[in-house]
Amino acid sequence: MARHLITSAIPYINGVKHLGNLVGSQLPADLFARYLRGRGHEVLFLCATDEHGTPAELAAAKAGKPVAEYCAEMWQVQSDLARGFRLSFDHFGRSSSPRNHALTQHFAGRLAEAGLIEERLETQMYSPADGRFLPDRYIEGTCPNCGFDSARGDQCDNCTKQLDPVDLIDPHSTISGSTDLEMRETKHLYLLQSKMKDQLQDWIDTREGWPILTTSIARKWLTDGDGLQDRGITRDLDWGIPVRRGDQDWPGMEGKVFYVWFDAPIEYIACAQEWVDAGKGDDWERWWRTDQGADDVTYTQFMGKDNVPFHTLSFPCTILGSGEPWKLVDYIKSFNYLNYDGGQFSTSRGRGVFMDQALELLPADFWRWWLLSHAPETSDSEFTWEAFQQGVNKDLADVLGNFVSRVTKFCRSKFGETVPAGGSYGPAEQALIDELTTRIRAYEGHMDAIEIRKSAAELRAIWSAGNEYLQAAAPWATFKENPDQAAAQIRLALNLIRLYAVLSAPFIPDAAARLLSAMNTLDTAWPDDVAAALAALPEGHAFSVPDNLFDKITDDQRDDWQARFAGTRS
Repeated sequence: MARHLITSAIPYINGVKHLGNLVGSQLPADLFARYLRGRGHEVLFLCATDEHGTPAELAAAKAGKPVAEYCAEMWQVQSDLARGFRLSFDHFGRSSSPRNHALTQHFAGRLAEAGLIEERLETQMYSPADGRFLPDRYIEGTCPNCGFDSARGDQCDNCTKQLDPVDLIDPHSTISGSTDLEMRETKHLYLLQSKMKDQLQDWIDTREGWPILTTSIARKWLTDGDGLQDRGITRDLDWGIPVRRGDQDWPGMEGKVFYVWFDAPIEYIACAQEWVDAGKGDDWERWWRTDQGADDVTYTQFMGKDNVPFHTLSFPCTILGSGEPWKLVDYIKSFNYLNYDGGQFSTSRGRGVFMDQALELLPADFWRWWLLSHAPETSDSEFTWEAFQQGVNKDLADVLGNFVSRVTKFCRSKFGETVPAGGSYGPAEQALIDELTTRIRAYEGHMDAIEIRKSAAELRAIWSAGNEYLQAAAPWATFKENPDQAAAQIRLALNLIRLYAVLSAPFIPDAAARLLSAMNTLDTAWPDDVAAALAALPEGHAFSVPDNLFDKITDDQRDDWQARFAGTRS
C-alpha cells in the first residue's frame, strides 16, 4: 500500500464555480483519489476555499455583507456543492483559518531570516474616486502581451502572462470604473524569487513525467525576458492575513496583509492541520514533513494552467526558501480550458453552466462522466449541449445502462432474482475474460499516469466488451435450446455488473453504488485476477433489478437548456 497526498487548486470564495472550474482541478483530483483508494492505497485528499484578496472583498460588497460573513456563507455553499458532485475530500478547509494565519506568518518569518524578503518602496495605482490603492484584481485593462481587453492587474487569463497593474494598457478601477488613476508611493514586501532561480531550475529538472503543459509554462517563466522576477507578497487591503514575522510584529507593515497568492498555497498544509483539528486524522506531519515520514508520500497537485506558475515557482520558493523539511510536490497535473458553446466560461462574467444549476438539471454522474471523458488535457475543449446529450445517451444509457437492464431483467424472467446455476464457460467466455484482462490492465496504466480521457475511453471499451459478448452469446436464443448454457452466460454477465461497478466508481460513484446494491454485495475488491472477479457472485446469490440507471436526454430538454443558458448568470 502506497501513500498519496492529493490537493486540488483551491477555488476562490467569490460565488458558485462553473463547470470549467470543476473539471480543471477538483473533479479530476477526485477521480484520482477514488481510484487510488479503490486500489487499496492510503490517500489524503485536501481542498479548501481561497478567501482572501480582492475577489472576496468585491463579492462581499456586491452582496452587501461583511466580508467575513460572506466568506463563511459561501464556504458552506461550496462545501455543499462539492458533496453534491460527490467530491470525496478528506477535508475541505478555509484559507482564512487560524491555522493558515499562523503558518503563513511562520513562513514569512523563515523567509525573512533567510534573506529572501526585502522591503521596497514602490508606486502603485491609487484611485481618488475610490479613495484607496487598487490592488491587482481591482484593476483591469488591455494585456500588453496578447491584447486581451479584460486582463487583470496580476495576470492575463488569456495568455497567462504574469503582470503588474502598471503594465496594463488603458487601466480602469473594477470598483467604480474610473480611469482617473494615479501613481502613489507605498511600501511592500517582496519575495526574492530571482535568488531562487537556479535552485528552482534544479528542482524542476528532477520532476519526472510532468505534463508538457506544466513544464512548458514553468520553464517559460524561468527563462523568458529577464527570467524569474521578484514578487510582491503584501497588499494594501483590510481583508487578509496581517503581515507579521512569525508571532512578531513587522515594523512598517501595519495595516497591510499578505498577498492572496502567498497565503493560498500554504493553506494546503494548513488544511491538513484543520483535518486533524476536526478529528478526522491524527498526524498531519507524516504527510507534510519529510523528517516525520513524508518521504514515502507521493504528492500530486491538480490545477488549471493559469495556476501553474504559482505552483511551480512561487509556492516552491516559499517551501524551499524556508529551509525546513516540507514535502514538495512530485507531480502537477495541469489542464487547459473548457470553453462553453462558442465562448468562455467565466465566473466573474457569469457565463456558462454553474455547479448549482447543473445539479438542478441532472444527477452528478451525468456531469462527472461527460466532463471527465472530455477533460481539456492536451488542448482546450468545448462544452456544447449537443455533445453533452450525445455522450450521456450513448455511453451511459445505451452502453452501460442498457447492458445492466437487459441482463437483470432477462435473468429475472427466466431464472428468478438469483445468480443461476448450471452450465460452464466455453471459448467465448474465456475470450471475454482475456479481453477484459488486457483492457483492465490498460485502464490501470492510464489511471496511474493520470491520463483521464484515455482512462474514460478504456472504461467505455470495457463496458462495450460486455455488450458485444451479450449480443454474440444471445442468451435469450440459447435458453430455448440449452438453458444450462444460457445460465452460465447470464451468471458471467451478472458478475460483470459487479465488476463494472468497481471499475466505474471513480467516474460515476452514485451509479456504481446502485449497481453494488442491486447485486446485493459489498465486495469492492479490485479485479487483479479478472477470472476470479467474474466469479465473485456465486450460484444462488440473490440480486434485484435496479431502476433505470440513466434517463436519456431528450431533444426538447437539450433545446430548452441551450436556450436557458445562452445568456449570462445574474
